Amino acid sequence: MQLDLFHKVPDESRLKVELFEAYFACRRNKRNTLSALEFELDFESRIFDLADDLIQGRYNPDPCYAFVVRRPVQREVFAASFRDRVVHHWLIAKINHLFEAYFIEDSYACRMGKGTHFGIHRMAAFMEDGMKTHGQQLWILKLDIRGFFMHINRNLLMQRLTHFLVARYRGDDLKLVLESASSLVHSRPDLRCVIRGLPSDWDGLPTDKSLFHSPTDCGLPIGNLTSQIFANFYLHSLDRFVTQKLGFQRYGRYVDDFVLMDAKPARLKAAIPRIASFLRTDLGLTLHPRKVYMQPVVHGFQFLGAVIKPGRIYAANRIKGNFYSKLRMQNRIIDAKEGCVNKRQISDFICSVNSYLGLLIHYRTFRLRHRMLSEIMSKHWNRYLKIRNDYGALLRVQDS
Repeated sequence: MQLDLFHKVPDESRLKVELFEAYFACRRNKRNTLSALEFELDFESRIFDLADDLIQGRYNPDPCYAFVVRRPVQREVFAASFRDRVVHHWLIAKINHLFEAYFIEDSYACRMGKGTHFGIHRMAAFMEDGMKTHGQQLWILKLDIRGFFMHINRNLLMQRLTHFLVARYRGDDLKLVLESASSLVHSRPDLRCVIRGLPSDWDGLPTDKSLFHSPTDCGLPIGNLTSQIFANFYLHSLDRFVTQKLGFQRYGRYVDDFVLMDAKPARLKAAIPRIASFLRTDLGLTLHPRKVYMQPVVHGFQFLGAVIKPGRIYAANRIKGNFYSKLRMQNRIIDAKEGCVNKRQISDFICSVNSYLGLLIHYRTFRLRHRMLSEIMSKHWNRYLKIRNDYGALLRVQDS
């Protein structure tokens, strides 16, 4: 371990510049939140105070807001304060290039140039290539980890993260980077949070999907940038095990949802207990027993909101159903007000609908998009927006 690095004091001026850059990057997507607006009122002094806290070792994450979302599935979210989001962006900007060089090509979540569409098309390419060689004999095995985020061992994560950064990080502020990472990894947002919503919102949520029920020293909050990146790092050993030890080259993973393809179903079947054993002994994780999916690829399979079949990719029914429900809900709001809504409601509606259209436009969904926007969407919205010619986005009237 390079102990000399642990005694170097980071340059305070440089840290402040980095935090300002992180602040501007963070506020691009969160500027209208109450936490962001409060921070922005006096952001210069807040950045200076944050830099002092980090350098003096006084930094501790603020209490989070905890709530449950229903779409696309019911899940628990811990929303960090804007101040902590600045730290998240600062830290990831410092070390993410090391992760990018370390991760395998087919880890898709929360990575530069990757994401859901990349993962979907990689799986489609694996399918096409495999069927050229093996025809309809190609099989798929799809697996999932039970309660993944809630069972990440924080001590093991920090131990491996420290080893990784000491070996690869070349900055003279290694001590600060490690202390900040440790503060985030070992924080207990479940003990210091403000509940948004009702306790009944948690009804129906399995205990293995809630940080309030995580085992001792386990669990990362869903919703933080650092949680997403650290989760990828945590499962990197699984990626290596499957691709190198087991030798599966047609493999891809998005968070805890991963897929293997092979021409020999017996080989895929034999891999299941070996993967389960590896997860249990190396990472303290468990395969979800009810989410083991195996069959010939010619029948197709769902992955990241898409249905992938030979030569075709469709939007999964869940996305289409959620889009329909969102339109109906928004229609009730504007219809009840007889078409009179404020700018914030218009902006929220456009952002929400365009997020679905941004997904659907990647698939053969023109008829679906046309029907949703022409028939399902309330005509009252036409006062404020226009539909793009390809039915791939909504535009404000003044922007069109």
